[in-house]
Amino acid sequence: MEKMTGIKQTARQRGISMLKALLCAYIVTGILLLALTLLLYKAGLSEENVNAGILLIYAVSTFSGGFVIGKLTGARKFLWGLLTGSVYFALLVLISLGIYHTLQGAPTETAAAFVLCAGGGMLGGMIS
Repeated sequence: MEKMTGIKQTARQRGISMLKALLCAYIVTGILLLALTLLLYKAGLSEENVNAGILLIYAVSTFSGGFVIGKLTGARKFLWGLLTGSVYFALLVLISLGIYHTLQGAPTETAAAFVLCAGGGMLGGMIS
């Protein structure tokens, strides 16, 4: 096998860093969604509270993903965090389209979710 050049190796390392950050974000999402489910079951939360909780989970999850990628890349952290949040949102949309064959919710809710995902990732990257 040939040794990879510096540019290709950096691209590969950054791709792996992105996958690690997204994995972290989705693990946090899973844990927090389980906690929200428990709260819904025990406390009988209203639909508005559940929707607000889901948006908060998106923000916290992308913050953690942005923080991880900021630590792993070390340069242009806010851009990598923004990219992580945007990819996280894109994957959510693709999963939603795959399951429901349409986007759920109003366009304003979808836009708000994108802003929270992208902003959470960017903030996590900046703080890292």
